[in-house]
Amino acid sequence: MRDYQNIVDALKGLKSRGFIYDFNLKPFCLECASLQLQLHPEDFEVTEVYRFEGMSSPDDNSVVYAIKSVEGVKGVLVDAYGAYAEALTPGLAAKLRNTNAS
Repeated sequence: MRDYQNIVDALKGLKSRGFIYDFNLKPFCLECASLQLQLHPEDFEVTEVYRFEGMSSPDDNSVVYAIKSVEGVKGVLVDAYGAYAEALTPGLAAKLRNTNAS
């Protein structure tokens, strides 16, 4: 696992290692609009997780997930955590929240 100082560095580093697609969080899945692809919990693994805390506001807390599908599609998901994290299905929440964070 790498040690990134901020979200921008994490995204650049992950992109340089092939995590080129952007995923959006939906209640039941992760979605990649550019590929018209939906990944359900059984369709992907979280390979790396990086958490970042805002300097001045708890609203700035974010987490970057490196995602790899079972077919080999690699991308990133950026999400809030803490009080402002979105509501998810239990399966998707377990997949994302039960990962080791740096």
